[in-house]
Amino acid sequence: QVQLVESGGGLVQAGGSLRLSCAASESIFSFNAMGWYRQAPGKQRELVAVITNGGTTNYADSVKGRFTISRDNAKNTAYLQMNSLKPEDTAVYYCNAVRGVFRPTDYWGQGTQVTVSS
Repeated sequence: QVQLVESGGGLVQAGGSLRLSCAASESIFSFNAMGWYRQAPGKQRELVAVITNGGTTNYADSVKGRFTISRDNAKNTAYLQMNSLKPEDTAVYYCNAVRGVFRPTDYWGQGTQVTVSS
């Protein structure tokens, strides 16, 4: 069973930065894409950023220009660099990995809390 372990969350003031890490228990070459989602209290989980196996990235409009997703295949780890954080970025951030094309399977981490104070 694939395991994804997030780290790097915490409390930061508005305007600050955090870097989230998502370590996979196996080679991330096997995943079509890896991404970060977030869920704020009372809201639905939403896509923040995604990176494909080929390196193509996509971002939610709300984070474009502030967040950067990347992956280190040698370390089996994906990252989310978050700059210029805003209070509305406060949420639990989840790492996601997708494997397969015709019958894709989603894998999720346990989540890491990010709190941005004003």
